[in-house]
Amino acid sequence: MVQAPMPDLPIPRGMVGPSFLAHIVIAKFCDHLPLYRQAEIYARSGLDIDRSQLAEWLGHVAWLLKPLVELIAKHVMAGRVVHADDTPVDVLAPGAGKTKTGRLWVYVRDDRPAASEEPPAAFYRYTATREGVHPRTHLKNFRGTLQADGFSGFDALFGDGRVHLAACWAQGSREQWNRKPG
Repeated sequence: MVQAPMPDLPIPRGMVGPSFLAHIVIAKFCDHLPLYRQAEIYARSGLDIDRSQLAEWLGHVAWLLKPLVELIAKHVMAGRVVHADDTPVDVLAPGAGKTKTGRLWVYVRDDRPAASEEPPAAFYRYTATREGVHPRTHLKNFRGTLQADGFSGFDALFGDGRVHLAACWAQGSREQWNRKPG
């Protein structure tokens, strides 16, 4: 009898398969189940999996998905128009017993209203602060029109003519519209 070799597992020398990794990711990010709750659920089924092990596996999944994330980012930045925004997120501050505020930056490409057949896409970046260096780094290779709010951190992108501002409607009554081209 001949048997085909078992396919490689996603994590080298790991003991978990792709289906279980997908289950952990979906439970955490789609169903909003924290890892400690997942560990409790697995324990009721007789699986003793520490949440630190679940966190380690999530780190491996993030590493495995990095090439896909970078392809999505490249696709978004190839658009003629990119929409950008940031959202404050509470992040645990280890050892402090409280949370701090981080930023989740989103960049969206959706050219369907301009009759494009290119698929829409969004990608996200996390930063610990809301400094202007972050959008400048994220958008360093972008050329086109940026639709964004009046956050001054975007201003440095508009100086050399490679990026043009399309302010959002909420900024229409603010000083953004009163700036002199420069």
